[in-house]
Amino acid sequence: MTAGRGRNRNVCFGPAQPQHNPAITDHEEIAVQRTFATLMTAALLSQSVKAEEAEMQANHLYVGLWVTEDSYIRHELLPNGRYIEARGTRERAYEGRYQVTGTHIDYWDDTGFTADGDFIDGVLHHAGMIFYRGRRTGKP
Repeated sequence: MTAGRGRNRNVCFGPAQPQHNPAITDHEEIAVQRTFATLMTAALLSQSVKAEEAEMQANHLYVGLWVTEDSYIRHELLPNGRYIEARGTRERAYEGRYQVTGTHIDYWDDTGFTADGDFIDGVLHHAGMIFYRGRRTGKP
């Protein structure tokens, strides 16, 4: 057996040492590291805020069924930020997403239609109509 056979003298056991690029100064490298740390922090905080917003959306006071006086139009605001609108005998006439900000609601229908409304004294005012919480006079 010859000396050195079977041995690799370049094997590194442990974390690899970063290669220093002489074209980048230590000052520039520190700036890059700080920028990376800032971006990672922003991304993590953004995820936390989004999760908090989703939880607030799911638990807002207006989740549930909203109907016109004659029950012809019915909006069901789901806790996941989606809504289903029934009209007459069409139980799923429109569907989309919504967002409540304070007492204001914005709708984005899956077909591209947008609308909004406001909750005033426990009543939803939307597109010239008035909706009451869960009160139905029966199917039209």
